[in-house]
Amino acid sequence: MNNHSTVRPGVIEGFFGRSWSWQNRKDYAEFLASSGYGYYIYAPKSDAHLRKHWRTPWPKATLAELHKLRDHYRQQQVAFGLGLSPYEIYLDSSADKYAQLRKKIDETNRLQPDILCLLFDDMRGDFPQLAQAQRNLIHFTAEHSNARQIIFCPTYYSFDPVLEKVFGNRPTDYWEALGRDIDPHIDIFWTGPKVCSEEYTRTHLQDVNSLLRRKVFLWDNYPVNDGAVKSKLLQLRAFGHTHSQLAELVSGHAVNPMNQPWLSRLPLLTLPRAYRENQNYNPDQAFIDSCYQLCEAPLARCLIEDIGLLQNNGLDKLDPEQRKTLRGKYAVFDNNPYAREIIDWLNDEYQFDPSCLTE
Repeated sequence: MNNHSTVRPGVIEGFFGRSWSWQNRKDYAEFLASSGYGYYIYAPKSDAHLRKHWRTPWPKATLAELHKLRDHYRQQQVAFGLGLSPYEIYLDSSADKYAQLRKKIDETNRLQPDILCLLFDDMRGDFPQLAQAQRNLIHFTAEHSNARQIIFCPTYYSFDPVLEKVFGNRPTDYWEALGRDIDPHIDIFWTGPKVCSEEYTRTHLQDVNSLLRRKVFLWDNYPVNDGAVKSKLLQLRAFGHTHSQLAELVSGHAVNPMNQPWLSRLPLLTLPRAYRENQNYNPDQAFIDSCYQLCEAPLARCLIEDIGLLQNNGLDKLDPEQRKTLRGKYAVFDNNPYAREIIDWLNDEYQFDPSCLTE
């Protein structure tokens, strides 16, 4: 095995809007195991007990589902992770914030996750001592968590100016301070030059690795489609060619999928292939192969034929007659989950969640 196969990607369920079902999440264990993925991280924005209501314990029913989910991933030898977003805790001046965080970490410890992420994305960051406050919180988390891997997501996780536009001005030397002060054994998420980056150049990643004093852990916002624009698209194509050149430049690679769990499998199937094939990777062929591998041949042909309408044009550019034609075309695949998600999308059942602010 060459060194281009050493990065084993994973999935982070980290999007806004319509959530996956517990059954969807369970089904992904087998898919990830068979497709070359190494882990799944539960971090849906819809779980308020991970975000704005993080101080409130999970309901017993949710906790029971999480225990079952963890066990199922373990059975498939896929690592199980959690993404905790203690919302703007670094702006909290109360003396008991660390006691509250310890209580939440203890709750996650009962699930014995392989990975624990401390996520400060999508929240205000114009705070002069932001880097120091977040450093203290991530070190406290690492000290008290029983997870074997800790990953930190900064508030400013890209050079994309939209982050400062939405979440306030980034403090001076924020990234330099994180790189200098955070334990080098702790991974740091990074989405690339943009929040939703189409490609990752060697120069960009080398610059960021130097800035943060470690190889970044890529949070890949493809094929996620929870934004105002992308919620109107089905992002089904294979990962681009630069994804085949990342192995030496990143410490890990987590993919944020679409709200549509079945259709997300089409692009997801291609990422481990990109790592395996390196220079020989062909995204166009990978997309075609993915369609035929996951779908019956007639449906695969339809997806390949309609990719321009589904991913380029999207809902805003489909007139009522085109929508009607597409509904009829995919309705013939009775109860096929891929076709069902296309029909639901055509029927506007995946509405944009305005909580998503970065598109």
